[in-house]
Amino acid sequence: MLASDLRARGVEIISTHEPGGTPLGRRLREAFLETEETVAPRAELLLFAADRAQHVEFLIKPALSEGRTVISDRYADATFAYQGAGRGFEEETVNEVIALATGGLKPDLTLFFDISVERALGRMNSHSGSERIQNRMDLETAEFYTRVRGAYLGIAAREPERFKIVDANGSVDEIHRTVAEIVNGFLS
Repeated sequence: MLASDLRARGVEIISTHEPGGTPLGRRLREAFLETEETVAPRAELLLFAADRAQHVEFLIKPALSEGRTVISDRYADATFAYQGAGRGFEEETVNEVIALATGGLKPDLTLFFDISVERALGRMNSHSGSERIQNRMDLETAEFYTRVRGAYLGIAAREPERFKIVDANGSVDEIHRTVAEIVNGFLS
């Protein structure tokens, strides 16, 4: 919705996502999210980093060099939250892996769609009968997601200029209005 709004205003947008924003990334996504095999936490950390390195080098950097705005569904903060806090890797290790994968490229603006863990799990469970394919991250515990959410909120507290919290408890339209306000204010 945001990408459509910005395109309508003449902003050149690349809309992407992680993991899986490149052809190699799609294969890596399948390897670590859609496998029934147990994935070692270190392998998970490194596979997400490999996906991100490919994404940065072959999609994000070229788009930025062409003057385009990049909207990515997830980026390095996700690794900090999921593999760092969620899996329990040392902060220093996770930050080193992120720096290697991104080459230091950081977003100008990050939006975190905040919702209680209980409500998020309820939404995920309500989609279980839909066409959406569950992946192994969908099967994590409430404790895991509590650590992940805490990490995101910690980033917001440390970097309030870049990292904005969006209340995700409302309707899609309400959330989109909030996002549009934040992004329009940022772009102006």
